[in-house]
Amino acid sequence: MTDALPGVALYVHWPYCARICPYCDFNVVRARGREAEADALADALLADLDAQAARLGPRPLVSIFFGGGTPSLMPPGRVAEVIARARDLFPATDPVEVTLEANPTDAEADRFAAFAAAGVTRLSLGVQSLDDAALAFLGRNHSGEEARRAVALAGRHFDRLSIDLIYARPGQTVDDWRAELLWALDSGFEHVSPYQLTIEPETAFGRAVRRGVWSPPDEALAADLYDATQSILGQAGFEAYEVSNHARDPAARSQHNLHVWRAGDYLGLGPGAHGRLTLDGQRTATVAHRRVADYVAGVASGSPWSEVTSLSAPEADEEAVLLGLRTVEGVALPRLERLGLSVDTAPLGDLLADGFLVRTGDRIVATPKGRPVLDGVLKALLT
Repeated sequence: MTDALPGVALYVHWPYCARICPYCDFNVVRARGREAEADALADALLADLDAQAARLGPRPLVSIFFGGGTPSLMPPGRVAEVIARARDLFPATDPVEVTLEANPTDAEADRFAAFAAAGVTRLSLGVQSLDDAALAFLGRNHSGEEARRAVALAGRHFDRLSIDLIYARPGQTVDDWRAELLWALDSGFEHVSPYQLTIEPETAFGRAVRRGVWSPPDEALAADLYDATQSILGQAGFEAYEVSNHARDPAARSQHNLHVWRAGDYLGLGPGAHGRLTLDGQRTATVAHRRVADYVAGVASGSPWSEVTSLSAPEADEEAVLLGLRTVEGVALPRLERLGLSVDTAPLGDLLADGFLVRTGDRIVATPKGRPVLDGVLKALLT
C-alpha cells in the first residue's frame, strides 16, 4: 500500500424495508418473503467487493456506510462479514468510521449490541418524529416511546450517534419542532440531520398532494421552521457543517459524507448504488443494477453496473462545486476558475456582491443567506 493512492469509501445499499414510507423515493423493496433473496444479495455484496478491490488495487479504506432501505434489518453476521472483508481488501492505517442506518423499533434495537460487535462504530437513527400521529402520517413502523427506548439502548453501545428528524410536516408548529430538537439535544446526540419534508412526484405523498388530499406548509412557515432549526442548534453549539447536517464538533461530523462531498472516491455496492471512482486516471460515475435479481446476476457475470460514465474534467469540476457548496468548507477557487468563473465578473461576482457567497482565502463558501436558496445559487452559478 502507498500513501499516494487516493482513499476509497464504501457505500453498501441494503434495499429491504418492513414497510415503504410514503415520502421515500429511494430504491427499496418490502422485506417480507424475500429471505432467500436477501441471503443471495449478501453473498453478492461480498463477491462484488472482491471484484472491485481487484479492479481498484490496494487503496486505503476511509469509511463504510450501510444505507438503504433499512440496514438494521440486515443480519449482524452479514454486516460483520462485509466490514471484515473491506478491511482486509483495503487496509487502513487511520481509524475507519463505520456507519449503519437503523430504525428505532424494539426488534431492531435488540440488534444494536450485535452491530457494535460486528464493527459498526456510528449509528444513525431514523427517528423522524416523536409524535405518534406524525409517525403514523409518515408511515413509520415505530412509536415515539419505541424511539425513546431505542435511543437509550443505542447510547449504551455506540459512542457516535446521529439522529434524523423530518420537519415541515402538515400541522407542525414552530413550538412542536423546537420541542423535538431540544429532546434530541437532551438525549445526547452529537449529530443531528434535520430534513425538510420534500414531496417527490412519484411517491405516495406526491400522488396525494396532486389529488389535493393534503398540502405541505406554506413557504413562510417552512422558512420559520428552517430558521428555528439553525437558531436552536446553533445556540447549543452545533455547526451546520452541511446544509442538512449539524455536528457538535468536528469529530462528530460524518467522515463518510464529508469524503463524498469533498469529491473523494467511493465504491457503491448493492442494488441501485451509486459510486464515483478514479478508473484509468479518470473520474467515473457508476450505478449498479436497480433490481435485486439483476444486481445479483450482474455480479455473477462480472457486470454489476447498469451505467458507467466517464466524466470530463469540466463535468467532474461542476459536480464537485454542486457538492462542495453544501458544506462549510466550500469550493476551492481554482476549481471554479477552471469552469470559467471569476470573482470579478458575473455570475460569481454578483453572487459574492449580493451576499449569497463569500470568499475565504482561496475558497468560496455559501453564506447563511445563500444556504436556504442554494439550489437557486447553484443554478445561477453553473448555467
